[in-house]
Formats: sequence, C-alpha cells, structure tokens
Amino acid sequence: MRITHIEYERYDLELIEPYTIAYETIGKATNFALRLVTDTGIVGYGCAAPDVAVTNERPEDVERAISESIVPALTNAKPFHYARLVEELRPQVRSSALAMVDNALYDLVAKAAGVPLYQFLGGYRNRIATSITIGILPLKETMVKAREFVSQGFGIIKIKGGLDVEEDISRVRMVRKEFPDIRLRFDGNQGYTLEQALHFIGAAQLLGVDILEQPTSINEEAVMGTLTRDSPIAVMADESLKTLADAFRLTQHELTDMINIKLQKVGGIWPALHINSVAKSAANDVMVGCLDECGLGIGAGLHFALSRPNIAYADLDGHLDFKVDPFSHLFHLDRGVLIPNGLPGLGT
Repeated sequence: MRITHIEYERYDLELIEPYTIAYETIGKATNFALRLVTDTGIVGYGCAAPDVAVTNERPEDVERAISESIVPALTNAKPFHYARLVEELRPQVRSSALAMVDNALYDLVAKAAGVPLYQFLGGYRNRIATSITIGILPLKETMVKAREFVSQGFGIIKIKGGLDVEEDISRVRMVRKEFPDIRLRFDGNQGYTLEQALHFIGAAQLLGVDILEQPTSINEEAVMGTLTRDSPIAVMADESLKTLADAFRLTQHELTDMINIKLQKVGGIWPALHINSVAKSAANDVMVGCLDECGLGIGAGLHFALSRPNIAYADLDGHLDFKVDPFSHLFHLDRGVLIPNGLPGLGT
C-alpha cells in the first residue's frame, strides 16, 4: 500500500458563542482535514487545529507545510512506515501539522487492518466519559451553563478561571451547591501566583474539586512543583507539556501529579504514546485533552485515550463549541460518554 494522492480541506469554524480563558477570548477556529489516498483505495484522514498560543502555528503555516513538506514526504510513501515518516517530518513542520499527518497515517494502517484505531493501538476500553468546559463567565452565566450541561447528562464539569481567585471560588462553590454529585475540575490556565493558587486550593478542597489544571505560569515551574508537593488536590500540567523532554522533566522533578496530553500540541499519537509511557513510569495519571478541534481531531484523541490503561481522564469537548462540525459522525456522545462509531480507523 502506497500513498498516491494528497489533498486537504480548510474549515474556518465559527463557535456557537465566544469563550474566555485566562489569557484570551476565542470566537472562531481554523481546522484542516488532510486526505491521503492510496493505491489500494483506502483513504486516511487527519486533522490540524493550529493555535498561535499553543502550537505556535497560524493557518497559513499549515498550508505552507502541506505544500512544501508534507506532500513531498508522503507521495509514494508506505503508510506502515508511519514512525519513520513522522520522525522525518518533525524538524520541518510544527505540532498540529505533524499531528495531522500522524493521525492520517494511523487511520490508514488501522483501516488496512480492518479494525477501529483504538483496537489497533491496544483497545484497553471502548468508551470514556469526558468533561465539558465552562469558560470564564459571571456567576449567573456560569450557573446557566452548568444547568444546561447537567441536563444533557454530563457528570464532569471543568470550570475555567485564573483572572480573579475570589470570583473563581464563588463560581465553584455555587456549582457545587446546586450539583453536589457531579465531578468538578478547575483550569487556571497559568493565571495564578503561588499565593493565589494556595488560597484557591484551600477553598476548592472543601468543595470536592478533584483536579487543578495548570494553575501557574509555565515560566515558574518550581512554583507548580511547590503546589504539587503541598496540594491535596491533584495538580495537572497542560501548557507546560509540549514534548517528550517536557514530560521527562516534569515527572523526574515531581513538578506535577498528572499530565494533559493534547495530540495537536505534542505532534500526534506516535509521540503521545512515548509521553504516556513516561507518565506511567512516574505514576502520573494522564488526561487526553483537546484544542478547538472538530470531530476528526477529537476522534483521534478519543481513540488514543481508549488504548491505554493509565489514561483515566478525557477532556474532549472542543467539537461541541462549533456551530457546524463536519466530522460529527465519527463517534457518539451519550450523556457525557464518548463512544467510537465502530468503523475501521477513525471511523471516516
């Protein structure tokens, strides 16, 4: 099986409503769908979701990478050589473009094997619950969102914060008061100082928050390490982790209890498997997260999450923010639980 034709489609996707995190407000996102056609008739798909703040890519960077690097590298290539192909492209393209290639190659080989991708990767489980996110909103709007999500069957809510610690505590307290049985997580998106984070932890522990995601700046990792050692709530690294070397540093120096692997950020499933192994060796739990990705990108994260026993958490809700998702058919969402559609590969 060889790749004979390569094409892509760009999707400029509008969000249902803009959302705010500690360092920006987002109202739209660009995704790309790469399509690899083979001489056997099997077609593989992969997603790129460039994000200047996270992947250091603009949409034009992805388009340039496709024409200048990806097409020459993959034309007439054998998809089962995916490890070599991904490693050879790594110095030439940035992370979401690399993830797009990686996902499309994995889609091809799993389709050739005739099994869903999560089974090709190991098939540890066949479904996983995802959290759903509430951005930084006033208290009243936060409660409107929480009621909406709980009514849809979600049992895990992640609340964004980092701009005002007292307001963050109030928002978490009100959600917990109205919904005593749901699981609560909090993402500071680097917004807190050490003192603010400790103050938040003191209140959040009593409110049953079970994960505190990236509370402090990536430029002050020692501060996050202090929180990890002192916090009764699990501290998770997100923005601090982009490479295998980051995973080794964070876990070696016990700077975090958990890590958040986002395929778009680390360059796809192939590097994510190595990062996950480092986390496992350090007894760090793993969450698979996402950027603003349509169902094609979310689907890749889902299949990866289902493949390994130590990936206990999922935050795969980015597709729900779009007015139109061109790949919504790749999996089902049943009361907060994600289930692949059962077709080979990514289910395309």
